[in-house]
Amino acid sequence: METIEKRSLYPLTLRIWHWVNTILFIALIITGIQLRAPNFSILFQYGTATSLHRYAGILFVLSFLFWLFYSIFTGSIKHYIPRWRDIRTIPQQVAFYSFFVFQGRSNPFTASEEEKFNVLQKISYGAVMFILVPVVIITGILFGNILSFSQLINAIGGLRILDAIHVIAGYLLILFLVIHMYMATLGKTVTYYLKSMITGE
Repeated sequence: METIEKRSLYPLTLRIWHWVNTILFIALIITGIQLRAPNFSILFQYGTATSLHRYAGILFVLSFLFWLFYSIFTGSIKHYIPRWRDIRTIPQQVAFYSFFVFQGRSNPFTASEEEKFNVLQKISYGAVMFILVPVVIITGILFGNILSFSQLINAIGGLRILDAIHVIAGYLLILFLVIHMYMATLGKTVTYYLKSMITGE
């Protein structure tokens, strides 16, 4: 019975999307760092990094659109939107993650098919998928064709402002990734959640 419940929380389609998106995101981070420091070669030359960043960005857009339409079609988008009744559980979740988890206490929130994420997860995942990712995508598209979007870029404040928005959103996504990886170790065992996102069990 428990296995069936876990599979309903992590269906195969979602798990495949999760790992494809992870690979694309890491590729964008590596190539993005290369573009920020063109004189410091990490894995690629500047021209190669530029092309890879562009192609990975295109696939990242398609990945996001797939997630969006999949979430709307399946109704799973509701899991990313906090409700008013979730707000009162914020102190409880903050206390757990900042203190009680280190005492070995159980998470006060139990995931289910109806309530997949706790309130802090809803806020963080929602901010990432509805704000940060769209900002990175839109600014990336503008960077991809500066001449065609010159008027819009100037309206924003010019290339420097566009660059600052793109980079800051990227840094915040990297911060989310680091925190997300840490939080993934807080299951029954260090690899409990990782295995769930691989096997669905």
